[in-house]
Amino acid sequence: MNGPRALYHMVRADFLERVRRYSFLLTLGFAVYLGYAVYAGQVTLRLDKYSGIVNSAWLGAVLGLVSTVWLTLVGFYIVKNAIQRDRQTRVGQILATTPMSKSFYTLSKMLSNFAVLGLMVLILALAAVVIQLLHGEDAHIDLFALLSPILILGLSAAAACAAVAVLFESLPVLRGGIGNIVYFFLWIFMLSMSVTEMVPSHPASWLHGLGDYSGIAAVMGQMHAAVLKIDPQYTGASSFGIGPMNLGAKKFLWTGVRWSAGILAGRLMWVAIAVALSLLAAVFFDRFDPARGGWLSEKTAKPKQKGKLGEAALQEGVAVNGQSVSARASAAHLTTFTRTGPRMRFVALVLAELRLMLRGHGWWWYAGAAGMFIGCMASSLDDARTGFIAAAWIWPILVWSQMGTRESQYSTGALIFSAPRAVPRQLLAIYAAGVLVAMLTGGGLALHFMFAGDFAALGGWAAGACFIPAMALGLGVTTGTRKAFEAVYTMWWYVGPLHHIPRLDFMGTTADSSTPVRFLVAALALVVTAYFWRTVRLRYA
Repeated sequence: MNGPRALYHMVRADFLERVRRYSFLLTLGFAVYLGYAVYAGQVTLRLDKYSGIVNSAWLGAVLGLVSTVWLTLVGFYIVKNAIQRDRQTRVGQILATTPMSKSFYTLSKMLSNFAVLGLMVLILALAAVVIQLLHGEDAHIDLFALLSPILILGLSAAAACAAVAVLFESLPVLRGGIGNIVYFFLWIFMLSMSVTEMVPSHPASWLHGLGDYSGIAAVMGQMHAAVLKIDPQYTGASSFGIGPMNLGAKKFLWTGVRWSAGILAGRLMWVAIAVALSLLAAVFFDRFDPARGGWLSEKTAKPKQKGKLGEAALQEGVAVNGQSVSARASAAHLTTFTRTGPRMRFVALVLAELRLMLRGHGWWWYAGAAGMFIGCMASSLDDARTGFIAAAWIWPILVWSQMGTRESQYSTGALIFSAPRAVPRQLLAIYAAGVLVAMLTGGGLALHFMFAGDFAALGGWAAGACFIPAMALGLGVTTGTRKAFEAVYTMWWYVGPLHHIPRLDFMGTTADSSTPVRFLVAALALVVTAYFWRTVRLRYA
């Protein structure tokens, strides 16, 4: 049951099950998009005033870094559902009755994740050949120079990413939304480690390669050395990213990565780390038995005890006019509800959605939210606008991420949408509750703006309060999972508001980066998209 042949069949079955899913097409589509982004010049690599001649070596280096940087970011959120899927489909309970060991299971899930990410790397490798034929400045194709950076760097990084996904799923603390946020900052840390290791030469030993998870030090360090040979005045400045960027005015010939023993040993070490992490995950894996979670298991909510009066009424079953006390109370409650006007019913619906969003959070969460509110109001206006509001509006990310996903997660759609006009009323109630969360956590800054008379800045704040829940609702309804919003919002929050980037700063943290009209229009578009998406899905379901 735990031999190599069984492992092969386990990985193959899991991979084929993923291939049949709609999300797998999105996975392949993302890999194709990355290749297109390189072709269209949206992904650029520049060394001060220099960029390389588009030949096999240059394309291989650029796509190799794309595979280690961007695939390991988005790929994590794509594959971080292998164990959770077995929980939801109850396949895990069946596997738990077999003699399969926990280490065998976690290793098979890591290899299955690696198969998905590895396929994305192979698509990039094929795209590299097409890009050079269509866009290359040098028509001669050197397959080794073109493919070796993609395969060596990309596959080793994919293995580590696949193992981290399994480890996070095995830890109850990290298997949910918290893990999705933690991984983004782990990804940032690993990239910073690679940049720290970057020197004007390739890493001298596997110890250097061990800190170079993305391969940036190995590739761009050698590029720096090549530019220094033709321009001793080169300062070492470089940039690699997605988005419009002016290419270097000067061209240089890049002959390819020199694969030293230190670089190769470093990549093999990351593969070994991947295997070790998958085996470590087995230590924390509960084998689908929540009772074996230990000190890392999630707290199980204990049912609250009923009040003495309600408990006595239920036990005694007192009847008046042929009805029990509880039945009369329920009937009276329903009668009162139906006599209220539509406006009051909608307010009650919004409050009910708000209670569902906030359910399950401990006192520490409310204390943190109150601290953010007070910090936005009590600190200086500049500090509140550029710092406190960013913290206040990342704090409720797990509250917003459930918007539009509960019906799919708990299979309650058939019950909820059987009511008249359920789709528009429920979506608007969810959205209003999300806006209330934004107002309650970041409202201190709004009061600060009002007292200061800065109504232009108040408009930027209001746009952010409307846009964030709209994005959560739009992504939640269209994807059916919380993971999409948690990943996209964390990345956008880091790149836009935290760095005050114009056109991306939806919080309006500075006067120069604030574009409230843009995000108000985007919020409206997202809510309308969620409505039509859900309407179409229900009509053709």
